[in-house]
Amino acid sequence: MQVANNTARGSSFAGKRVHAVQRPNCSRARRVMPVVEAKRVAVLGAAGGIGQPLSLLLKMNKCVTELALFDVAPLVKGVCADLSHCNTPVQVSAHVGDAELEACLKGCELVVIPAGVPRKPGMTRDDLFNINAGIVMNLVGAVAKHCPNAIVEIISNPVNSTVPIASEVLKAAGVYDPRKLLGVTTLDVVRANTFVAAAKGLDLKEVDVPVIGGHAGATILPLLSQTVPSVSFSDAERKALTQRIQEAGTEVVEAKAGAGSATLSMAYAAARMAESTLLGMQGEPNMYECAFVQSDVSGTAAGASLLNMTCSSWQLCVDAFERMQTPV
Repeated sequence: MQVANNTARGSSFAGKRVHAVQRPNCSRARRVMPVVEAKRVAVLGAAGGIGQPLSLLLKMNKCVTELALFDVAPLVKGVCADLSHCNTPVQVSAHVGDAELEACLKGCELVVIPAGVPRKPGMTRDDLFNINAGIVMNLVGAVAKHCPNAIVEIISNPVNSTVPIASEVLKAAGVYDPRKLLGVTTLDVVRANTFVAAAKGLDLKEVDVPVIGGHAGATILPLLSQTVPSVSFSDAERKALTQRIQEAGTEVVEAKAGAGSATLSMAYAAARMAESTLLGMQGEPNMYECAFVQSDVSGTAAGASLLNMTCSSWQLCVDAFERMQTPV
């Protein structure tokens, strides 16, 4: 799949984000499921706080036929047994430890990675780097070996760093395709939509707020002036909403008082991203999502891009870069 109007000028992961600003006739509630082809999906870190609810949501997804669950913790066998009692046709398997990674990954077309330690009070995403970077390196190395053509969606924080690390692992293995490696930042969009709808009394199903930048604190940049449907904000409203969207992760960490970070909302957002990917792979039109991806577009070290998921891997829609010229 070609990248439209893409002018190479060195790669950059410095916060390029994409977002579905306009989705004509493709409301999630109105989607018509296409004929399902066999789709094997792996969740690496399936026994964790994000992995468990994400696995449940994928077990309910009509685009999935096989769901392979991996974790270093034996608990993943219990998660598999629990999910296997749900009366959906998705076949679930459990895989424990590095020795079973190959069996988990063989034949996978989509790999979602929530593995890693969660944020705790006082921690920044950067504090997670030393631990989660090594976990991502190991798992992506296994993906490169056992399912090199799979689309890889990384949740493990800090996404701003784990996605570039994953790219280097894939490059070293000779299987890197920048269109098949994405950092899942959908949660920022989900939060922006929720907060704006509540603040302005809008129908949540119709709200769409573009969010660009990175996936940590001040690098998260909601373009409130581009909200769909069109709505005005006072300076005070804009400041308050921007700050809440940027600090929403901390809001959850503090509310859980040391017991965890955002897990349920992250699982929901990741399941949305996975669904869009799978539907796009099956040819459904007008599939657009946001993600943290490599940027090769001239003049944009950090910017917004629109990904068309209706292909075997995402396609960059360069017209979305025009949003970089629009006031926040």
